[in-house]
Amino acid sequence: MRKTQLCLLAICVLGIWQTTTQADEFQSSWDKMPDRIWLGKEYWAGPLQDWCISNGKAECVKAAKNRKVDLLTCQLTSQKKKFTMTVRLGQLGNKDQNSWAGFSVGSKGLINEYRHNAIWGKGLNAGVRGKGKLFIGQETAKGNIKQALSDIALRLTAEPTGKFYKLMLSAHDGKTGKKLSHLERNDISNEQLSGNVAIVCDSAKRSRFWFSNWTVSGPKVSVNEKQAFGPILFAQYTLSNNIMKMTAQMPPLGEKDNQTLCLQIKKPGKWKTIAEEKIDKLARTATFRITNWNSSTAQPYRLVYSLKQSDGKVKEHYYTGTIRKEPVNKDTITVAGFTGNKDYGFPNINIVKNVGIHDPDVLFFSGDQIYEGVARYGTQRRPLDKACLDYLRKWYLLGWSFGDLMRDRPTVTIPDDHDVYHPNVFGASGRKAKHFIDGGYTMPPEWVNMVQRTQSSHLPDPYDPSPIQQGISVYYTNMNYGGISFAIIEDRKFKSTPKGLVPPTGTRADWVKDPSFDPKTADVPGAVLLGERQLKFLNAWAGDWRSVDMKVVLSQTVFANMANYHGGEKTFLVADYDSNGWPQTGRKKALQAIRKGFGFMLSGDQHLASIFHHGIDDWCDAGFSMCVPSIAAGYPRAWLPEKQGKNYQQGMPDYTGGYKDGFGNLITVWAVANPTELISSNKTTPGDIKLLQDKASGYGLVRFNKKTGKVTIECWPILADLSKSKTKGQFPGWPMTIDMQDNYGKKPFAYLPTIEVKGMENPVAQIIDEKNDEIVYTLRIRGTSFRPKVFRNGNYTIKVGRQGTEKMKTIKGVKSLPTDKKKTIQVNL
Repeated sequence: MRKTQLCLLAICVLGIWQTTTQADEFQSSWDKMPDRIWLGKEYWAGPLQDWCISNGKAECVKAAKNRKVDLLTCQLTSQKKKFTMTVRLGQLGNKDQNSWAGFSVGSKGLINEYRHNAIWGKGLNAGVRGKGKLFIGQETAKGNIKQALSDIALRLTAEPTGKFYKLMLSAHDGKTGKKLSHLERNDISNEQLSGNVAIVCDSAKRSRFWFSNWTVSGPKVSVNEKQAFGPILFAQYTLSNNIMKMTAQMPPLGEKDNQTLCLQIKKPGKWKTIAEEKIDKLARTATFRITNWNSSTAQPYRLVYSLKQSDGKVKEHYYTGTIRKEPVNKDTITVAGFTGNKDYGFPNINIVKNVGIHDPDVLFFSGDQIYEGVARYGTQRRPLDKACLDYLRKWYLLGWSFGDLMRDRPTVTIPDDHDVYHPNVFGASGRKAKHFIDGGYTMPPEWVNMVQRTQSSHLPDPYDPSPIQQGISVYYTNMNYGGISFAIIEDRKFKSTPKGLVPPTGTRADWVKDPSFDPKTADVPGAVLLGERQLKFLNAWAGDWRSVDMKVVLSQTVFANMANYHGGEKTFLVADYDSNGWPQTGRKKALQAIRKGFGFMLSGDQHLASIFHHGIDDWCDAGFSMCVPSIAAGYPRAWLPEKQGKNYQQGMPDYTGGYKDGFGNLITVWAVANPTELISSNKTTPGDIKLLQDKASGYGLVRFNKKTGKVTIECWPILADLSKSKTKGQFPGWPMTIDMQDNYGKKPFAYLPTIEVKGMENPVAQIIDEKNDEIVYTLRIRGTSFRPKVFRNGNYTIKVGRQGTEKMKTIKGVKSLPTDKKKTIQVNL
């Protein structure tokens, strides 16, 4: 009878074993969940790998500072009303008098938004220290709790009193409900009590804590179940040649959890399962590949996951979206480009909003979707399982920000250096490296493949899937969508390291600061950029125009050494081996292959937006490129040449015109989004969007008009306000419009006779040099007439019509003509 009375007393006093919750209440349910790392959709654990559910409790598995769990579905509002929080907790491991456990309330950053607060928030701490003293902020109770902290219940109550709040913290025996200690403060402002709430375990030694029965209630509490995150976190898909591929990202589930995920599409009135896939154990992804996809209509889909509870009950969870109708009949296809996802601006509210207004057809994330330090708590590189969780915590931020854009349009995502925990990547075909400058990968191949699986497994099938050294997978491929052919390449994976190949730099092996540097000494035999495999792919891609109107190359970075000032220290670099300006011969081969298909180049990485017209042997004889700005630039870069460039146009900024970059490559600069000033420090205050604007953060947008062949290049700052104008407010120098044929800017030495086509609009024309049987270029002409340019006198073969069909005519032995002579060839199709 005595035991029953004590339990009833605990229920009355603490109110922490409720069976139901009201609209303004929350109650944890870890007691109903099986053991797993992921705490549940209502929580953000910091860091992910340091928490788990064990025996019905949330347990901090590592003794370290500021391990916390933010509640996503409840926040404290700015209303001056009361609230109550309770939690049951217990100390694990060795006792540590300097450790503490309890609550953080009113936790927020500069952007008072629940996701930003979960990463960057700071609040008022209240709890119990390892030596048994209650505390609220800096004020500590006088007396100690006279028992072990193995099972304590904390209760925090806030009540408005005049201008301030009265905050009352009490500790109770977790089993009996007996009150053990009490502390009050009467000087807490309302501002201190608005924002996120969290439970915290803080220790410098070996002491850890478990938590259970966490409740939050009261009229000051705002509940929003839509802010839950999971168990299906986000999804990416691509659609190419009627093959739809989708990768769903999951959290780290437990061994007893369901290990499969279903994909359903909506048929008239009903959902139908079309595929079921296993969840990868390291990447926590499920990838679907559906052939014969009907791309002529929009198709609603949902991902279905059955989440088990420890009581045996199963609840289905859904993630919904739409596979868009392929816009083959749409005149203009728009691609939004992003790079450098530092978490300083997380969750990138203004960028996501503006991109949604643009409503692009394709999203392109060019690399550095994560940085080693994002989501706080540093970097854990080993053991493998912890390193995977460390990466996933950071990767999840991208989907948390951009997931609503990803769910209903094709998304191309390719990892770059920071995604694989490198400051730079010289992939050297995948060999093992101790240090990034050695060439290869410093992280284990299983981990590298895990990263690539999360980011790129939904891309169309690789052109050549053969793995490189250590069994590291490749993903370079082609995506045909809406009449645009996207070549997706890996411009760092096969690249040589300069170490041991080029003359010593006297400083960092990838930086050249010596003003007397001769770039010719760096163009050494054996130095590789894309490698023969990717060059073979690019040449084949450039010549294949089946169902294609225009071509685009998507790469990690631009084929030039574009920045000459680096970092807050304003370091002047003559040359940077990390750039795709080196090796020069490799750059030349890449640009030669790309211009054969008149490909426009879109990339990121440099933290510096630009428009360049590239030259190989002469100014502007290759294609145009756009490097997009960082989503949130931390490390600033700039292009600040000493003189105006060759063929400078009056009225343009001083940094434009023709230049030789640090490796002697020819570049014509049309626009650069330099920071407003070279920031005196690399540090950025999280949430300081104005500083991110000053560092030229934002996103790119490229519009491909298939009807006219025009390419319009846009660049938008992070603080752009599209509610005022959808065309004005871009970085200086944007927008700029070019013609697709400008991407093979080499001046003609001669022409072939004008081709006049009957029976077909906009046929494909391919020009082949009979001297070496090499394709000079291939393109889709607009209309029915085309005068092919060539670059030497000789005989040529012209193929014109519809590739891959009988309606492709071949005309051999066509002689070149001087530029001032004209002739016509009639082709009936």
